[in-house]
Amino acid sequence: MGEAERGDSAPRVYVSYYCANGHETRQAFAVGADYPQEWDCPRCGLPANTDAENPPPPPHILPYKTHLAYVKERRTDGEAKEILTEALEDLRARRAAGEAIY
Repeated sequence: MGEAERGDSAPRVYVSYYCANGHETRQAFAVGADYPQEWDCPRCGLPANTDAENPPPPPHILPYKTHLAYVKERRTDGEAKEILTEALEDLRARRAAGEAIY
């Protein structure tokens, strides 16, 4: 297929985006179109902008917390021991009553 069968291509402008790892990404946009100031780098996923000297810094990502870490933020060791003692007493009472516990 040639240009005659598909129609003429729109004139394009190429915009370079730079990430903090030094990668350059060139995206094509139609002439006169508004292009974004930031673009995600396809190689590393970091944000990139059009300023090669001052690329945006990597985002601050909080480390993964386990369920236990969140529980420890809400409860003291004393409160945890109380809750555990109550749960064990309840479980033992239910077993003593002959209740099937799975």
